[in-house]
Amino acid sequence: MATGATRKAPGHVPGEEGLWVFIGGDLVVFAVFFITFAVYRQQETALFEASSALLDKRLGLLNTLLMLTSSWFVAQAVAAARSGSGGQARRLLIGAIMLGTGFVVVKGFEYSAKIAAGITLNTNTFFINYYMFTAIHLVHVIIGLGVLIYTFRQLEPDGSPSGGIALIEGGGAFWHLVDLLWLALFALLYLL
Repeated sequence: MATGATRKAPGHVPGEEGLWVFIGGDLVVFAVFFITFAVYRQQETALFEASSALLDKRLGLLNTLLMLTSSWFVAQAVAAARSGSGGQARRLLIGAIMLGTGFVVVKGFEYSAKIAAGITLNTNTFFINYYMFTAIHLVHVIIGLGVLIYTFRQLEPDGSPSGGIALIEGGGAFWHLVDLLWLALFALLYLL
């Protein structure tokens, strides 16, 4: 049975309220990126379609599956921590960290293959957007992994959060933002 400190209160905002200001700001910045991409795409539709066809959709899909699964692990870890199943929360966070690290590795292979093929930031407008947006997202993934590792380390050996439930909730909220941003990037860059 969960204690009052770990149970989700009615009307409870997960994590710290300041984190949500950061998340909202990040969403606004990425919305501007997406609008900019859409404007450029409308101006150079044929170029964007031809360039998008050069992306490895299998690697993009693999990264999407890694992010979605990792996000699911984080959601389950938060639920486990809330219910007092701390050991399970620790195991789930390790899984999420491993999957997130897999995303970084796959993105490294993808960048290496593009650069080896002579496709760089200077190739065309599409690839300027591709490299800039995915690199900014990759920085978010690395920061998110740092947050997850920190969160994991703050869990007591029994898995209960030493700093309270807000830490794991906040880390989870940030990781879900990273996941959401990747879903938008995958759709814009690989599928349209």
